[in-house]
Amino acid sequence: MVSWATDALDKVRTAAWREARKASTARKGAKDPIKGARRALLKNGGDLTAGQRAQLECVANTNETLWEAYKLKERLRMILRQTADEAAPLLRQWAADAFLSGIPGFVPLGEKIARRHFGILGTIRSGLSNARLEAVNNKIKTTIKIGYGYRDFDNLIALVMLKCGGLDLTLPGRQ
Repeated sequence: MVSWATDALDKVRTAAWREARKASTARKGAKDPIKGARRALLKNGGDLTAGQRAQLECVANTNETLWEAYKLKERLRMILRQTADEAAPLLRQWAADAFLSGIPGFVPLGEKIARRHFGILGTIRSGLSNARLEAVNNKIKTTIKIGYGYRDFDNLIALVMLKCGGLDLTLPGRQ
């Protein structure tokens, strides 16, 4: 869910930078306060350096919409650290605030989170994540790229099963 929020925040940042560029208030390259703050905006609030905090202050002073989007993202991150009972009303309120904010990327995100509210709370309650699933998915994609050009699909499936199956095979003639 945080990745959904960071994607929406990056879209808001890109739109704000384009708007500033059209208004001829943007500076070139990373010197621009909006374009140069991408890393600071997407990073976890607790892991920011002093320079990144300064960039965020500059964003807060120059673009109110982008700053509100950043605060929504950080509030969602904080909600997901709570227990399920504490998170339930906060998550409902966050979804409503995101929907009512009128920020282009966060309106559909608020709707999406409101629709999936019970599933999200179940995930928080269980304490499970999809990290292992994402790791296996990445390994499969990498294996498919390596196996590009296989003429027989069954050979590609066999290679994926070998890579992801967890088998420890000793090949003949090797120790």
